[in-house]
Amino acid sequence: MSPRPFVVVISGGTASGKTTIAQALAARLGDRALLVSHDRYYRDVADPLDHNYDEPGALDTALLVEHLRALREHQPVTLPIYHFPIHRRLPEVDVVSPRPVILIEGLFVLGDPAVRAQADLMVFVEAESDLRLARRLRRDVIERGWNIEQVLTRYMRDVREGYRRFIRPSRAYANVILDGEGPVDDSVATLLGLLPAD
Repeated sequence: MSPRPFVVVISGGTASGKTTIAQALAARLGDRALLVSHDRYYRDVADPLDHNYDEPGALDTALLVEHLRALREHQPVTLPIYHFPIHRRLPEVDVVSPRPVILIEGLFVLGDPAVRAQADLMVFVEAESDLRLARRLRRDVIERGWNIEQVLTRYMRDVREGYRRFIRPSRAYANVILDGEGPVDDSVATLLGLLPAD
């Protein structure tokens, strides 16, 4: 049997650049990589205006860990599809098979011991808070259907506190810290240099 997949866990604050870096790395690796976003595992939300998306309990991380363990054992899994405009998972799923490199990216993945136990390389992406707010504002308005006031309210109420309590402390577990404000190609080159040879 082929070796177990090499698992890279990429975390960082909201809009730090972690998703962009993970996507760019996956693109460079092509068929060698499978990218799984923790955002897929958000739980269904009845009242999105009062819901806190920026704390670990908002996501079904146990299911992510179950899927990650299966992938490491060369088994296919069915990934949920979370649709942010309706704040719930769709009935459809994505069926994926393991690849030699599995990239897991999300806000809270480094903070979870069960995720860390499956990781071969742990990465934290940093960016200044003002830049992260600007990026999040653009993303949530354009991609997720929020208005500006809703985004700012959520940022002040939940996002800053979630970063302080849960995300920033997880930086201590990282094997490598990347600059989310620098060129994406530089970050990708750094990570490529830390992956096992083909």
